[in-house]
Amino acid sequence: MNLFLSKKNIFNDDCSSFGFTLIEVLVSVTILSVVLAAIYGTFFLSHRAIEGMDESMTKLQESRRALDVLKRELDSAVFIPDPNSGKNEKTFFRMQDRDVYGKQASQLTFTAFSVPRPGLSKIAYYIEEKDRKLYLYKKVASPFGKQETEGAEIIEDLEDFAIEAKYSDKWVKIWDTDINKGMPEELRISLSMMIKGKKVTLSDVSKPMYDKHV
Repeated sequence: MNLFLSKKNIFNDDCSSFGFTLIEVLVSVTILSVVLAAIYGTFFLSHRAIEGMDESMTKLQESRRALDVLKRELDSAVFIPDPNSGKNEKTFFRMQDRDVYGKQASQLTFTAFSVPRPGLSKIAYYIEEKDRKLYLYKKVASPFGKQETEGAEIIEDLEDFAIEAKYSDKWVKIWDTDINKGMPEELRISLSMMIKGKKVTLSDVSKPMYDKHV
């Protein structure tokens, strides 16, 4: 009988040694919750950082692509003045100085040999405002017809779009071949945008080859 009781006590002691108390379970769950929260927080912050980087890189790539296209088009800009009046209704270069909410928003219209269209094209770049944001638009049409085309959105949420022409060693923001009787020797293009709270500006210089003939 005593032997049986001894064995029973030993069995109970072994079972209790392999069990967990309520306090131990609660502590374990608490620790696990803290660890999971830390892992989730780290993952969430990393995911947001990657998303923000992707958006910034996409915006920079779009802006750089638009800047390269505009530079090539300006390099191919054409103006052939009339020998008598110095003007030409079919070939021209017009640059206007505008601002929207204190931000530079140049407007540009010119004729050039554009890749998407055979021959000469009339190209326009301009800014439109939507919900206090600046959007850069572009139009391409024939300079020999009156048919207007809808503008295509190029870049959204710009800070500035500036075109400057070099005139007598100075950079000016207004140009009209009807008045200036010729093309500027150099053009400076600038696109500015906000990237992670900082203003980033991309710029390039074009030298129009205005001695081409249509």
